[in-house]
Amino acid sequence: MTRSGFPHVPPAPPGAARPPEHAPDEADVPEIEVAGPGPDDAHRFPCPACGSDLRFAPAAGKLICDHCGYEDQVEIPPGAAPQAIRELDFRAAIEARLPEVEMEETRVTTCTSCGAQIEFDDDTHARECPFCASPVVVDSGVHRHIKPRGLLPFGLTERNAHDAMSDWLGGLWFAPNGLKDYARKGRKMQGIYVPYWTFDADTQSDYRGQRGTVYWVTRTVMRDGKPTQQRVQKIRWRPVAGRVGRFFDDVLVLASNTLPRKYTDALEPWDLSAMEPYTPEFLAGFRAEGYQVGLEEGFLVAREKMDAQIQRDVRFDIGGDRQRIDDIRTRISGVTFKHVLLPVWLAAYKYRGKTYRFVVNGRTGRVQGERPWSAIKIALAVILGLIVAAVAGYIGAR
Repeated sequence: MTRSGFPHVPPAPPGAARPPEHAPDEADVPEIEVAGPGPDDAHRFPCPACGSDLRFAPAAGKLICDHCGYEDQVEIPPGAAPQAIRELDFRAAIEARLPEVEMEETRVTTCTSCGAQIEFDDDTHARECPFCASPVVVDSGVHRHIKPRGLLPFGLTERNAHDAMSDWLGGLWFAPNGLKDYARKGRKMQGIYVPYWTFDADTQSDYRGQRGTVYWVTRTVMRDGKPTQQRVQKIRWRPVAGRVGRFFDDVLVLASNTLPRKYTDALEPWDLSAMEPYTPEFLAGFRAEGYQVGLEEGFLVAREKMDAQIQRDVRFDIGGDRQRIDDIRTRISGVTFKHVLLPVWLAAYKYRGKTYRFVVNGRTGRVQGERPWSAIKIALAVILGLIVAAVAGYIGAR
């Protein structure tokens, strides 16, 4: 049985009517405006020409004003060149010894339906949750967390993302017509920066196992009353032991519980080499989700990914035709991490009381999501299949 040696990690510090099949449940996701306190204005950038808010435009890679057309470059802070996106010490972080400059406080709202922690702009007091389409009201809760070190800026516009989603939806079989109607309506998608952890680590793994060599023997067996020779595969096992080492660079772990991991994992790969040092100008016009998966929990997920790769390394090192792994003991050192933000275009709507979500990689346009099934279309397909089978059987019997 395989075992991996985890280092000791100290604990971290303390009823509407059902709509017809062809229409999304728009009434369940209303836009509401309620007076109340908003978040701070850290991610708002007034236009120097007219005072309206600037937004980051993916197509231009600039801050632009939709009101007067003013454009401005995103200013990278001095000394924050891409190569300066340095790693932080993992143990110092979980022992609460990170420098204060690496921490920040933001005002966030927690969705009571899906648990997403979302930052809103200063003028938004209530609207839909972009992850589950439930109405949420902005509160004044303060979230203290580790600052992002880097981000991948959006590379696709909302129109690009919507076209990618529409093409994906159009290729789904047995989807209700309402799903494709939704795509044709052009309902606005939300640009969200989703939190991730990346981990670096140096590992050395001692293993014990067995190498199997395949060989063949010839046996005589009786078949239909006659002796027949038959070749039988055998495996000769011999014990082996050894050591493998690997340096892991930027093991990526989703730091959110809001979206299903199977969908976000399917958005990979991400071009992390194109990451920019974090600066809030890239967030202008978008939203950012606060991380829900803590650093220590994220590292455990990273270890699962590392251990899977280490097992592959061990099997390769054992060699032979077959491999058995009896034991792996891994020593890990030099663990560092980064908190990063990756761009996702997201659409969520309610159809017959259930929320369906679509996510689009904001750099590559890769699409993943949930989908309802049309019982009518499935039934018609089954009936058609039975008819075809019956006709084929009739023709074959003639």
